[in-house]
Amino acid sequence: MIGVIIIAHGKLGESLIQCAHHVLGTKPPLLMHLEVTTNDKPEKLIPKAQQLVVELNQGAGVLVLSDIYGATPCNIACRVLQAGRVEGIAGVNLPMLVRVLSYRNEPLHVVVAKATEGGIAGVMHFTKEACEGNT
Repeated sequence: MIGVIIIAHGKLGESLIQCAHHVLGTKPPLLMHLEVTTNDKPEKLIPKAQQLVVELNQGAGVLVLSDIYGATPCNIACRVLQAGRVEGIAGVNLPMLVRVLSYRNEPLHVVVAKATEGGIAGVMHFTKEACEGNT
């Protein structure tokens, strides 16, 4: 099973995990988060991220999800990546996380593809008329 780490600003990672638990009806295993606040020094969080990778890697690899590419959480994530073993995706959202958790028994490269597909497919413009047609 692929381990999953969310490295994100503030309480976003914790909130996404709580939402995924609600949607899936169970607390997903091998899923943790690392909170990054304005007071945190990245060099102090990198060892914590590295430790999470060790804890979550059961041999199938780890997927690191971050919120904004180029921001501090993503830069921390970049420091733990290992091609084919620890992969990263920026732009985490709930559809992406649910997709990851649904396919995490697949190989890491498949989970990466499913995650990006789920993240993109989960973003859509909807109208009042469309909503009325769905209720």
